[in-house]
Amino acid sequence: MNKIIIVAGPTAVGKTGCAIELAETLKTEIVSADSMQIYKYMDIGTAKPSMEELSRVKHHMIDVANPLDDNYSVALYNQQAEEAIRMLHEKGKIPIIAGGTGLYLSSILYEMDFSNAAYNPEYRNMLKKLSEEKGNAYLHNQLKSVDSDSADIIHPNNVKRVIRALEVHHATGSHIKKFSTDLNPTPKYDTLFLCLHRERTLLYDRINLRVEKMVEAGLIDEVVKLTEMGLTKNHMAMKGIGYKEVLEYLSGITDKEEMKYKIKLNSRHYAKRQLTWFRRYKEAVHIELECSETSNTNKLLATTNKFIINNTI
Repeated sequence: MNKIIIVAGPTAVGKTGCAIELAETLKTEIVSADSMQIYKYMDIGTAKPSMEELSRVKHHMIDVANPLDDNYSVALYNQQAEEAIRMLHEKGKIPIIAGGTGLYLSSILYEMDFSNAAYNPEYRNMLKKLSEEKGNAYLHNQLKSVDSDSADIIHPNNVKRVIRALEVHHATGSHIKKFSTDLNPTPKYDTLFLCLHRERTLLYDRINLRVEKMVEAGLIDEVVKLTEMGLTKNHMAMKGIGYKEVLEYLSGITDKEEMKYKIKLNSRHYAKRQLTWFRRYKEAVHIELECSETSNTNKLLATTNKFIINNTI
């Protein structure tokens, strides 16, 4: 069975650096599992690997979508990511899938139905209009009234997933499959799932520092250029953390300091949701990262080598 290595964890935990160190040692390539890094022209706010990092290790599934197109889906991600994984296996490499988007990771790890049976363009457009006119919370309450389980795990601002869950209920009268009871692991891969952690205070410090660096690096100018391309707050890509807050700042709703505070706060809340999601993966090996990057690399390599050589962890 072909092997894959997952490097997951909350935002700003250090996934990129750890994945690159692993990939260089194993002489392999990285398949991104980040729902914001798929977009072209959105580099700073999505914390994409730097040009120097990209030159060290080849990355797949970065810059594969136009932010003006709201139709990119988990199904399309799965199709493209699986092709990248297949090509790497053909080269005799063990792909490293690195990212923090749980649904993208699940699409690779589990057998999921990506049929369009529940897709109804008229119903979807009606829900989008409802969200725009009455707000995300109103739409989320609609979901809660028919599928409380899905509503409990989908954030109100994740309009795309809220709409998808409502579509499934509208078309089938049933719920989206439950993570723990309904999803079966794919038989295609022998998987090592590494979930990275840091002590919460340290993680929050890293989040805060990264936001400051993003703003210094030109996040505001990046958003201005995106708006000049025609992107608005209604585009899915612009609902991402960092972008929606800058749009508020550019609209005069907040000042610069409040903008940065809201990005930091929303990033910390997102990290909490990610950690909740990753706890559902029973197969995950949880790695507590330290301040020393060398120690972290050695820790990851020790676990990885056991998996590759002995197929045990």
